[in-house]
Amino acid sequence: MENPTLYRRRLIPDECILLKDDVILHVDEDCIITSWKALHPKKDLHHGFSMYLLKEGIKVSKFLKEDDTLLYWYCDIVTYEKDEIRNTITSVDLLADVIIYPDGFVKVVDLDELVQALNELKITNELLTDSLLKLNHLLSVIYAGDFHTFTDQIDHMVK
Repeated sequence: MENPTLYRRRLIPDECILLKDDVILHVDEDCIITSWKALHPKKDLHHGFSMYLLKEGIKVSKFLKEDDTLLYWYCDIVTYEKDEIRNTITSVDLLADVIIYPDGFVKVVDLDELVQALNELKITNELLTDSLLKLNHLLSVIYAGDFHTFTDQIDHMVK
């Protein structure tokens, strides 16, 4: 598979960004792994790695500080739009996110944005259902103690 051009589309705010500076480290039919520098650097967030799980509708990102220490794992619930002719993949953020801190604390965030998107008709009932089912699957993996199956793949690829 030839490296696709990657885009990130958000519903809130409504934007689509070409991820022109992301470096694709691995690509196959199941996943894409990238390295990146923060688009909007924050106090602690400097760079990281992302794994696009193309069949599961999850993007798992390792957020790192400038000194390469783990800030946290950030999981986006997404759907993917593929354009085979243009060889592009757009990751559409379905708003529900999960943060896993180095101490194992799990935090679900942005469910209010999911409700806002529904109220503003920016998300269909079908995508809302898809988002919640994927969120449930991800939380089941985390609570079963199997989140390492995702993180191990990223860590193996970036060594």
